[in-house]
Amino acid sequence: MADHQHPESHPDQHRHADSHRHADSHAHGHHAGGGAGGSGSGDGGDGGDDEAALADMLDLDAEVLAAYLSDLTAWIAELAERAEPAEPDGIAASPAPPGASASPATRHIVDVGSGTGAGTFALLRRFDGAEVTALDRSPYMLGRLRDRARELGVADRVRTIEADLDERWPDAGPADLVWASASLHHMADPGRALAEAAALLRPGGLLAAVELDSFPLFLPDDIGLGRTGLEARCRTAMDERRAHDVPHMGDDWGARLTAAGFTLRAERHVAIDLAPPLPAATGRYAHAVLGRTRDHLGSALDADDLAVLATLLDGDGPDALLRRGDLTVRTTRTVWLAERH
Repeated sequence: MADHQHPESHPDQHRHADSHRHADSHAHGHHAGGGAGGSGSGDGGDGGDDEAALADMLDLDAEVLAAYLSDLTAWIAELAERAEPAEPDGIAASPAPPGASASPATRHIVDVGSGTGAGTFALLRRFDGAEVTALDRSPYMLGRLRDRARELGVADRVRTIEADLDERWPDAGPADLVWASASLHHMADPGRALAEAAALLRPGGLLAAVELDSFPLFLPDDIGLGRTGLEARCRTAMDERRAHDVPHMGDDWGARLTAAGFTLRAERHVAIDLAPPLPAATGRYAHAVLGRTRDHLGSALDADDLAVLATLLDGDGPDALLRRGDLTVRTTRTVWLAERH
C-alpha cells in the first residue's frame, strides 16, 4: 500500500440528525478484557447477569447506531482500495460503485475485542468474500457471536478465538485489516497490544482503531424531574471513575500508533446527533446505558439523582425512558486508520 505521511483529517464529519443516519457500534467496549454475551440460547451458553446486560446493551447500540458503522466501513474500504497496488498492466482498478463491496484484496480481518460481533458483521457485509477472526476473552460473548453468524448465514466466514489480550495473543494472522473498536483503551499495556496487532498484519495491512469519548447522552438538560443537568453529572462522575479504572481511555492513539511503527493514514472525528424520529430501540438503548451508569456509579451520585434515575428506569412509569418522547442520541467517536510496513 502507498505510504501517506500526512494523514487526512475529517473533523466533525458526518453529523447525523435524522432517523436514517445513525452511529457507531461497539460504543461501550468491555471487549479486550471480557466482552459479553446476551440472553440468547444455543451456543451462547449462560452468562452472568452483568455480562448478559452488557451484551444486550452492545446489541442495542449496534441496532440504534448502525448506519454510522456502515458509513465507517465504507470509508475504510475506500481508503484501503485507494492504496491497493495497480493491476498488472499498470492501470489501477476502478473504485467500486456506491453500496458495493470494495477492496477485494481485503480477505482476512481480525476483530480485536469483538464484543457481540457488530463490527464483525458490518465488515463481512462491506468486504464481500472476506473472512473474520473474532478475538475476545469471554466464551459467552463469542458464543453469542457464533449464534448470530448462523442466523445471518455467514458462519462459514467467521472464526472465533477465546483469548485474554493482556496475555500472549493467538496466532490469528496474517490479516489484511485489524479492527479494534472501543477495545484498545481496555488493554493493560497499549504499546504491547499495538505491537501484537502489527504482528498480525501483512506488510501494507491496515489497523482501524475506533475510540469513544464517553457514553452517549439521551436527555435534555431539564427533564422535568429533579435538578437540571442529570446526565452531565453522571458523565462527570463516570469520567472520574474511568480515569482510575480505565486509565488509557482518552489516550492519543495517533501518537501511540506512530510510536508502535505504524504510518498514520487518516484520522476522523465524528459527532453524532440523532433527533426524532429515532429508531424503535432507542428507549431500550437509553435504558440499558443509564441503567449500567447507575449500577456502576452507586454512591458517587447523591440521593436525589439516584431517585430520578430510578424514576427514569421504571419501565411502567409516566416519566420512564421507555415512554419519553424527548430522547436524542448524542456522542462522539474518533477513528484512526494506520498502515503497517
